[in-house]
Amino acid sequence: MSFELPKLPYAFDALEPHIDAKTMEIHHDKHHQGYTDKLNDAIQGTEMEGKTIENILTNLDMENKAVRNNGGGYYNHNLFWQVMSPNGGGKPSGDLAKAIESAFGSFDAFKEKFSEAAKTQFGSGWAWLCVQDEGKVEICSTPNQDNPLMPNVGCEGTPILGLDVWEHAYYLKYQNKRPDYVGAFWNVINWEEVSARYAANK
Repeated sequence: MSFELPKLPYAFDALEPHIDAKTMEIHHDKHHQGYTDKLNDAIQGTEMEGKTIENILTNLDMENKAVRNNGGGYYNHNLFWQVMSPNGGGKPSGDLAKAIESAFGSFDAFKEKFSEAAKTQFGSGWAWLCVQDEGKVEICSTPNQDNPLMPNVGCEGTPILGLDVWEHAYYLKYQNKRPDYVGAFWNVINWEEVSARYAANK
């Protein structure tokens, strides 16, 4: 069973003006499609064929660059589209809000620390909010298409929020102004989805 490119849960222009339609179209239809196709090629005929992407990444041989890069790209973007929404923004509530306040002191302190992780990730990569044992949450970042499911990336737990800081995610609109893109991201976060992922993994 091959992996398939998931459909966007909203139109390309739905996140305007924060993320532009052309970027969304290229990012989804070209970049994410490319990761999907190359992942399928990389696992064809191996023991990874037929396994879930989570199982593949958790048990990954990190020297397998084709699966590391493209499996990471496939998983990371699946999450990325889901944790954004045209009706996003605001703050989380319930158990996730309590976990964030417990870990960081306040939502504003969390927002500042997450933004800093995204802005200071050198080169291409991702910023993450992860849930760990007993429902604790942590912020970290990874290079390229690595993610916290992979072994020995210095960033553990299950990702429930991820921000793509590869230039292809923002360059058409923001050019080299990554901080502006990071700031805009807070207007489209789908906290309902992030909260559901927190509840499922705590």
